[in-house]
Amino acid sequence: MLVTAYLALALLLAACLGLELSGCRAKPLSRACCNPSFLRFQLDFYQVYFLALAADWLQAPYLYKLYQHYHFLEGQIAILYVCGLASTVLFGLVASSLVDWLGRKKSCVLFSLTYSFCCMTKLSQDYFILLVGRALGGLSTALLFSAFESWYIHEHVARHDFPPEWIPATFARAAFWNHALAVAAGVAAEVVASWLGLGPVAPFVAAIPLLALAGILALCNWGENYDRQRAFLRTCGGGLRCLLSDRRVLLLGTIQALFESVVFIFIFLWTPVLDPHGAPLGIVFSSFMSASLLGSSLYRIATSKRYHLQPMHLLSLAVLIVVFSLFMLTFSTSPGQESPVESFVAFLLIELACGLYFPSMSFLRRKVIPEMEQAGVLNWFRVPLHLLACLGLLVLHGSDRKTGSCFTY
Repeated sequence: MLVTAYLALALLLAACLGLELSGCRAKPLSRACCNPSFLRFQLDFYQVYFLALAADWLQAPYLYKLYQHYHFLEGQIAILYVCGLASTVLFGLVASSLVDWLGRKKSCVLFSLTYSFCCMTKLSQDYFILLVGRALGGLSTALLFSAFESWYIHEHVARHDFPPEWIPATFARAAFWNHALAVAAGVAAEVVASWLGLGPVAPFVAAIPLLALAGILALCNWGENYDRQRAFLRTCGGGLRCLLSDRRVLLLGTIQALFESVVFIFIFLWTPVLDPHGAPLGIVFSSFMSASLLGSSLYRIATSKRYHLQPMHLLSLAVLIVVFSLFMLTFSTSPGQESPVESFVAFLLIELACGLYFPSMSFLRRKVIPEMEQAGVLNWFRVPLHLLACLGLLVLHGSDRKTGSCFTY
């Protein structure tokens, strides 16, 4: 399993590099790429945002392993994950309004503080303190996916008066580097936890300086902005009306809830499936992120002028790939017939499908959901998504079956 993980990572990175280089040769430079003021503004945003993302990804490979290292049972670990998901959905509902009222810069600094405390709780073996840490993690995740983007969009348009058409260029580049940072974070987690022998808590400790630096840079270099006119009840009410009045929006929300809840359960299950077979967890995680990056590159190529494939077709393909992967996992995780390599390949296919799914879903949301209602609609989308994931983990918690049998559900 050790050799398979390293070989898979090398092959996937080579494939991603080849596709990205071919894409760079074919893509002409935009006006945004030639504007020095815009590039400096992007750099001010990226240096804080990328530190925050790197700290977030650094914790992912060894979370389950840490709880296992503290000798918690699988059901207890499932409850910890449920607490994190429940916290994310509760704070996610109010995060946008909280960020607008408190201030986007202050919210980014608050993110660095709460996530640092979340990492510190991992040093304790007390179950209640770990539950508090998961709740803080939910708040931090909600802030990460609302405060930074809101701050950038306001500064881009209101303070610097750059064309709104340049905003997608910033977030497209951020999406690519988000994957690259995830790959690097997996390797870094493996280095500090396994190669240096510091144990599964080491990646969480290593994330704290990154979070502190992100908070300091935001505090010193960023200006503050607010939007206190956008009321929470009005945002959620408008989103709910849009969701219930348009069948396409409701269908899109159903697809998101079903697909992404499976992904959340996969995040819980991959470690107990592969770890008993000696898998290097950080390298496995980097392989997953490389597969996701490969899927994103394939999406870009498939929707280019050369091939003209529609995002709906790629979304359907992603769903089919996940169904096939789960079918593989029902056999590769069967008691007495475990095949870790086959399970690893199935997990890679799930991540490849995610690389196709997320840009497809993002495109369809922009097409179907009115821009003014997107924040409210996305808040409602997250509720069934996290509830389904919590339900799946609670079923696992209350079951005497092995972890792998969950793939048959």
